[in-house]
Amino acid sequence: MADLQDDLHPAAEAGRADEPYPQEAVVVGPETYEPVSDPDDTPLTRARAVLAAHPVADGYSGLAGALRRLPWYDLDVGENAVDTDVPRLRKGQVGALFWALHLTEGQDGDRAVGATLEQLDLAKTVVAAHDEGLRPARTAGEVADARNCGRVAVLFGPAGAAALGDSLSVLRSLHLLGLRVLTLTGTSWAGAAGLTRFGEEVVREMNRVGLVADLSGASAPTIRRALALSKAPVLFTRSAARTLRPHPANLPDDLLGEVGEAKGLCLVPLTAEQAGPSVRDVADHLDHIRTLAGPECVGLSGTYDTGSAHPQELHDTSCYPRLIAELLRRGWEESDVALLTWGNVQRVLRGADFTAHAAQQRRPPSTATIADLDR
Repeated sequence: MADLQDDLHPAAEAGRADEPYPQEAVVVGPETYEPVSDPDDTPLTRARAVLAAHPVADGYSGLAGALRRLPWYDLDVGENAVDTDVPRLRKGQVGALFWALHLTEGQDGDRAVGATLEQLDLAKTVVAAHDEGLRPARTAGEVADARNCGRVAVLFGPAGAAALGDSLSVLRSLHLLGLRVLTLTGTSWAGAAGLTRFGEEVVREMNRVGLVADLSGASAPTIRRALALSKAPVLFTRSAARTLRPHPANLPDDLLGEVGEAKGLCLVPLTAEQAGPSVRDVADHLDHIRTLAGPECVGLSGTYDTGSAHPQELHDTSCYPRLIAELLRRGWEESDVALLTWGNVQRVLRGADFTAHAAQQRRPPSTATIADLDR
């Protein structure tokens, strides 16, 4: 399906005819899958072959925040002070990366809006300064263009709900500046009791502009209401299976089933705290979620550069082939691996853009305020 908003946000340098592709570039169709040949027939060789055609779309990176603490860095040649740089992204066969813009606790109102704008500005500056390896992207089409030109696509978000300052005008402005994902938790309108009337209007307006809802860490009432209300697929950017690891951000089996029914996407974080201390533990979570929610509803979230400890063999962004090799040893079909690494995130991005295109034909920008709806 052609991306419906490319004309609204044209991609710069989207593969000019006079620009040869770098050697590492791989041209892939958005929804195609072809089995790969494996002359050596080893799981790691097969993993690298699958990832060459269907690279990892990593659902959460703390790199933007980590770079703020460094006086100097160069991601193109390699940067030991962080878990992520261009050489390791290439070695790990990462094709897209979501850069989190989450705030420190206690920031709200105008301070939260300003801090989010500062982080967004920094993230865009970093990407522009490393344009031989990174490229900003908003849509599924732009993500594919970046990959086809040999760059890693960077999508901005998730940001915290406090970044809106309880204003739908700020929501629209952040979207125009490039924000792609918003986490619905930690505010008066998205809390333990669920979404208020204003919170429901936030979800509708996110659908209208094309912002993807992130429900990791949200309360069960908020999750259920958002699943029922949102016309676009939702994300869980850092949620594993609570049955296997009792972490509050992990999802219980009943909610995982509901995520599957709604065709949402649960991205399993590669952290020891949420998934376990080994690559096998991470694979257990992926197996469990695939069984309950379906192969179209599970993905990967590196959660690198967040200060979290990572499982053995998965210490930085270069290690993804080891995880994919473990899944292939377990009998995962290569088509399911292709969905896990690349296809499912692309589906969510397309769904958000399709929903936005349809919603903009039906309703104008919302002028509702929290005072109007949550008296």
